[in-house]
Amino acid sequence: MNFIDSHCHIDTAKFDEDRDAMLQRAADAGITDFIVVGASGSLEQARATVAFAKGKEHFFATVGVHPHEAEKLDDSWWPKLCELAADPEVVAVGESGLDFFYDNCPKQLQTDRFVDHIKLAISLGKPIICHIRDAHDEAIAILSEHAAGKVDVIIHCFTGTPADATRYAEMGFAISFSGIVTFKGKAAQPVRDSVALVPRGQLLLETDAPFLAPVPMRGKRNEPAFLVETAKLVAQLKGIELAELAEITTNNTRRLFALTSQ
Repeated sequence: MNFIDSHCHIDTAKFDEDRDAMLQRAADAGITDFIVVGASGSLEQARATVAFAKGKEHFFATVGVHPHEAEKLDDSWWPKLCELAADPEVVAVGESGLDFFYDNCPKQLQTDRFVDHIKLAISLGKPIICHIRDAHDEAIAILSEHAAGKVDVIIHCFTGTPADATRYAEMGFAISFSGIVTFKGKAAQPVRDSVALVPRGQLLLETDAPFLAPVPMRGKRNEPAFLVETAKLVAQLKGIELAELAEITTNNTRRLFALTSQ
């Protein structure tokens, strides 16, 4: 029974002291492959993410600018980022999107950069990874206009309501669940309620490591091995066996990202 972590940041300094041990724990837990996601605030960071995964079996990079960092993205390095995204070993564009929970970047600038990323993904024929928080209505409008039917879309670390999940699913988008689904309390209940509404062929799992460790590891640094805890609850909510969920999500991830052995 194997899983793919469809969204993690294991190239960051948070793992410098024990990366080999962390990866061994992931292997022991059945995590076979890793999508190492770019959330860059600089061209140097984007290059480092690609370099981390490039040429390594089971590691795949993406290139993008997180909405929190959108204000740092300017015309001086966007063309070079686009060139980097075209690398055959880069499997997706993103993460990009809208985050209106924090006031880290003007909303209009986030929107403009999100559209730029969508157009880049379409031009490259690669999927786009979307970070959406407290902006689902706005994101759905943008994705409906610019992305639906034109490019594969992954809604990473889903934080919306069942109604949001239904609208994303109806547009054919993949929806990825993180450790948030395991969190106790009312805030995470809409996420749990959404799991059953996502068609099997559009379901993904992720850690977003080092963030959002699932219960019972909540409060610790997250890592890919912890994906199994999220998977256990998602399988329960879907009413299927864990092994079946592993097969479903692994196949979905391989298809969406066109993963092949390196």
